[in-house]
Amino acid sequence: MKTEIMGISVNYRREGSGSEFVFILHGWGAPLSLYERTITELSQKYTVIAPEFPGFGETPEPTCPWGMEEYTRFTVEFIRSFSPGKVVLYGHSFGGRVIIKMTEMGELPFAVDKIILVDSAGIKPKKSFITKAKIAAYKTGKWALNLPPVKALFPNALEKFQSKSGSADYRAASPAMRQCFTRVVNEDLTHLLPRISAPTLLIWGDKDDATPLSDGKLMESLIPDAGLVVLEGAGHYSFLEQPYVYLAVLRSFLSIGE
Repeated sequence: MKTEIMGISVNYRREGSGSEFVFILHGWGAPLSLYERTITELSQKYTVIAPEFPGFGETPEPTCPWGMEEYTRFTVEFIRSFSPGKVVLYGHSFGGRVIIKMTEMGELPFAVDKIILVDSAGIKPKKSFITKAKIAAYKTGKWALNLPPVKALFPNALEKFQSKSGSADYRAASPAMRQCFTRVVNEDLTHLLPRISAPTLLIWGDKDDATPLSDGKLMESLIPDAGLVVLEGAGHYSFLEQPYVYLAVLRSFLSIGE
């Protein structure tokens, strides 16, 4: 399905016919197909809406680099367009980051009944000595390759250097989306966690090396009404690696099948 939000043609999935809505916000670079079982499960009770963020899937990139403010404003406008009364917000990784950022927007045009954060991003990690050294080396290389004589001799060297640096998400992104990614990951949202008032379910893989379990524990301690479920042996895509426990937890939290 398609709709236009902020001048962008947005691709999204819609399943179910419940009177209440669940909005599923995907992780950075994660295709909607990864959330198929989640969509199917939740659509037993809810109308489930799952958009592709600008720059992913069939939704075009924004015309200029976006940060958290733009992605969050986009998401609020997208949800508003369905005129829901109250909603359940589900966010995996980057999607969770967007949900947390919503608390900074004041009164929302819809009521948030419950929140589900799965291996959520939002807490900026402290940099180790090795990480700092890598950043310094990257900045030095970028500076050297930006020098006019070097650019004249090797016009594509900077782009190739950047494509080999950074995380897998960064390397897989287009040049414009790399700028978005940099803006997004450099914003720490820890201070917003105490503002979340809706009951919040946190689901985390204990082997997550992208958003470590320590982030989930910190979120549980700072969100007033939060509970953390740890999926043993699972990583950043815990919902795929431990699907049976994960789906049982979802059903219990949302009273599906009762």
